[in-house]
Amino acid sequence: MPPSLQYDFLDACRRGDLQQVKELFTINNMLINTEDAKGFTPLIIAVYNNQAEVTDFLLSNGARTESQDASGNTALMGAAFKGYKVLVEKLLNAGADVNQRNYQGANALTFAATFGQMEIAELLLQKGADMFAEDVRGKSPLDHAVIQENEPMVLLLERYASNGQ
Repeated sequence: MPPSLQYDFLDACRRGDLQQVKELFTINNMLINTEDAKGFTPLIIAVYNNQAEVTDFLLSNGARTESQDASGNTALMGAAFKGYKVLVEKLLNAGADVNQRNYQGANALTFAATFGQMEIAELLLQKGADMFAEDVRGKSPLDHAVIQENEPMVLLLERYASNGQ
């Protein structure tokens, strides 16, 4: 595939240019799961840039939710980190693994807990996120909430822990 086609497709995903995404996909449908040098896929790029329409198109045309960038981060982790609840919902509905971990052992709940994304943390917990998953430093999402001194997040995680969820 010509590098310029790949670049144009990834750039259209970043900018949210759905028309160009569709046009380029028609030329080469293999672009749907292409990766740049950092492992960023069209889905990861669209999600990181809060491009809901492009995300919908990519998901409906076979974008892999489990794809990871060079750090092992997924689109779901990016949406959790950035606080994009609508995109978290779209990814979960498309089958994203709520407990997939990056190369540091963090799951999406770790990101939500670390960055104070309360609604997203609750959504992930409702979908079965492992609140006891430890990263490579031995820290769970609860530990990260404590480190951040985020009392509401700590209380949310403790509530789920005491309910046996």
